[in-house]
Amino acid sequence: MKNNVQLITYADRLGGGDIRTLHQLLKGPLAGLFGGVHILPFYYPIHGVDAGFDPIDHTKIDPCLGSWADIKELGQDVDLMADLIVNHVSSSSPQFLDYSEKGEASVYKDMFLTMTSIFPNGATEADLLTIYRPRPGLPFSYATLKNNQKRLLWTTFSKQQIDINVMHPQGKAYLQSVLQTLHDNGIRMVRLDAVGYAIKKPGSSCFMIPETFAFIEYLTRQAAALDIEVLVEIHSHFLRQIEIARQVDRVYDFALPPLVLHAIFNHTGCYLKQWLQISPRNAVTVLDTHDGIGVIDIGADGSDHQDRPGILPLQDLDALVEKIHSKSNGQSRLATGAAASNLDLYQVNCTFYDALGRNDREYLLARAIQFFAPGVPQVYYVGLLAGENDMTLLSKSGIGRDINRHYYTPEEIERAIQRPVVLSLFDLIRFRNNHPAFNGSFSMPETRDSGITMRWDNGVDWAMLVVDFASGSYSISNSPFENLAPK
Repeated sequence: MKNNVQLITYADRLGGGDIRTLHQLLKGPLAGLFGGVHILPFYYPIHGVDAGFDPIDHTKIDPCLGSWADIKELGQDVDLMADLIVNHVSSSSPQFLDYSEKGEASVYKDMFLTMTSIFPNGATEADLLTIYRPRPGLPFSYATLKNNQKRLLWTTFSKQQIDINVMHPQGKAYLQSVLQTLHDNGIRMVRLDAVGYAIKKPGSSCFMIPETFAFIEYLTRQAAALDIEVLVEIHSHFLRQIEIARQVDRVYDFALPPLVLHAIFNHTGCYLKQWLQISPRNAVTVLDTHDGIGVIDIGADGSDHQDRPGILPLQDLDALVEKIHSKSNGQSRLATGAAASNLDLYQVNCTFYDALGRNDREYLLARAIQFFAPGVPQVYYVGLLAGENDMTLLSKSGIGRDINRHYYTPEEIERAIQRPVVLSLFDLIRFRNNHPAFNGSFSMPETRDSGITMRWDNGVDWAMLVVDFASGSYSISNSPFENLAPK
C-alpha cells in the first residue's frame, strides 16, 4: 500500500453510476488525491440485504456496476483494494442452494455451519451465553431446506448470510478461488471482512480466539503467495488490535475516531496521546467508514471472561456517545442501537461531519490529526465531501448504517467540491501525500493535556501539527517541499 491517502467508496454511490463513472471522477475532479481506492463490495448482487456483503457469487461483478475489465482498467491508475468476505455467503448462493436441495448428498454439505456441527452433543446455556455477539440474540436461524430438512443454521449477521466452515476443504477452496479471481483482475490488497467471527469452537466466545489468529495467519500466507496484501477488519479491545497488527500487513485504527471526538469535545488530548504512543504503526487510519463510529474499540473488554479496562473510562464513553447524539441534533440516535434494524452494538451511526455538529474548523482539525497519526490514512467518500446524515435514506431503508451511505449525484458532487471545507480538505490530502516527512519517523513532543503536538521527521524534511484543544486552534508547519501529485 502506497503511503498516500486512500479512498474508500461504493462504486455506485459516488456519482450515481458504476466503476467507469468512479474512474472518470478519479481522473477528473478527484485527480491526484488518492494513491489507492478500496471499492466496497461490487460482487453480485450489489443490492442484497447488506449492501454487497452477502454475495451470491463472490467471483462475479454485478453487471449494473461493470465488469472485471473495468476493474483492471481502473487498476492501471490506482492501487485497488477489495473485500474478501470471509465469514459467510448468501443463502441464494449456488453452493447453499445445492446443499438446500440435496442435503447430506450435496458436495457442499460440510461447507455450511449448523448448531449441531459445532455442538454435536448439544449446547448448554453457558455455552450459548459465552458466544460473543455484535448484535442481539443468538447466532442461529431456523430454516427449512428445500429437501424439507430442518436446520438451525449459524448466521452471525442475518438469516440471509450463512456462515461457512472456513477450515473444511470446501470452505478453503471457496476462499482460495475468490483470492485467485481478485489477483487475476488486478486487486493488490484485500480486506478480510468479518474474519474475527470465522472460527467457531464450542465453549469459547467464537470471536478472535487463538484459532482465529491461526486462521488469519493462514489466509495472510495464501494472499501473500498471490502478491496480495492483507488488511484485517476487527472491532475489538485495543490490545487485541495491537496483537493482530503483529501478524498481518495492515490493521485498521478504529480507536482513533472516537478518541479524536473525545479530545475535541472535552478539550483534552490525554487519552488520544496515550493511544498514539502505542498504536500500531502498520495501521490504516480512519475517521469514518461504511459502518458507524466504533466505541467498543476504546472500551473495556468483557470477552472470554476477561476484565481489561478500556482507553476511556465507562462514564466518559457513555458521555461521548450522548455528545454525538446531541451534536447531530438527535439524528444519530435514530440510527443507532435498537432504533434501527441490522444494528450493531459497538458503533454509533452518524457521519463524522455531523458528529462534530457540522463545524468546519473542528472537522478539518480532526482530519489533520488523522493525517498526522501513524499509518496510512483512508477517507470515506461521504467524509471526503463533508457529507451530512442522509435521513431520507435511513427512513426509507430502516437500516441504521444507511445514514452514512448517501447516493451522490454528479450535481451534488459538483456543489460539494466547491465548498470551502472540502477544498481545504483536498489541500490537506495533497499535503499529506506529497510532503516527504511522512515517509520518516513519528514523534509526539511533550505538551500539556490541553494540547497535542504531532511531528514527522525524514532527514532534513519535517512536518508538525500543533493543536490547542482548549481553544480549538491548530497550526501546521513544515520544511519546504515540492508539491507533486502522488505516483
